[in-house]
Amino acid sequence: MTDFEGLVAVVTGGASGIGLATANLLSSRGASVAALDLNPDVKDPLVGVRTDVSDDESVQSAIAEVVERFGRLDIVVNNAGIGAQGDVSANSDEEWLRVLNVNVVGMARVARAALPHLRNSPSAAIVNTCSIAAWAGLPQRVLYSASKGAVYGLTLAMAADHVREGIRVNAVAPGTADTPWVGRLLDSAPDPAAERAALEARQPHGRLVSADEVAGAIAYLASPLSGSTAGTILAVDGGMYGLRLRPKP
Repeated sequence: MTDFEGLVAVVTGGASGIGLATANLLSSRGASVAALDLNPDVKDPLVGVRTDVSDDESVQSAIAEVVERFGRLDIVVNNAGIGAQGDVSANSDEEWLRVLNVNVVGMARVARAALPHLRNSPSAAIVNTCSIAAWAGLPQRVLYSASKGAVYGLTLAMAADHVREGIRVNAVAPGTADTPWVGRLLDSAPDPAAERAALEARQPHGRLVSADEVAGAIAYLASPLSGSTAGTILAVDGGMYGLRLRPKP
């Protein structure tokens, strides 16, 4: 497919996991792609740009660098994020502010910096990485879930604000994905194999979601071929959101 031919995309958190899978997919379908990351070690044809989404000056500089290099900006994939564990008593105020600053305000910073350029694009799209945690009560994920619930609301409000400008805003909501971050969580568990099995069983299709599967959903939402898709939160969770299966016999 060449549906992104001639378009320019930025992917935050684009050097690993879902971000890297997305950057590679968009590139393979014709886009010029900049991976915005704290450690932007990516291979050609991707362009790495060091970016800290928790710092507005860094974000503004990164977007300006991309536009100067490519002459335009059409697609923003707001994927950068960090995790947190524990119940409501587990995280300090400082940790709450740090996670919300990256996972929520970071997306707002990137979108804010990109908007003037997206308004000049005939195929403008923003895709935010949300999570199944935005609508499913997951144990020991209070802070992370709160941040992704905010991303859910942010996405819909942004979509309402900008759809008449020709800027489509959507989000993808992955289930538990097989990414380096989840791998580190598994490695730190008392019984990594048992923890992996529990995470796999939680999703109706019986396995972790792959980064490539999430990237495919992001590409759908970002593609000019999806011009009537706006204000949508697309679950990629093996059916966890909508299915209620009976226990296995």
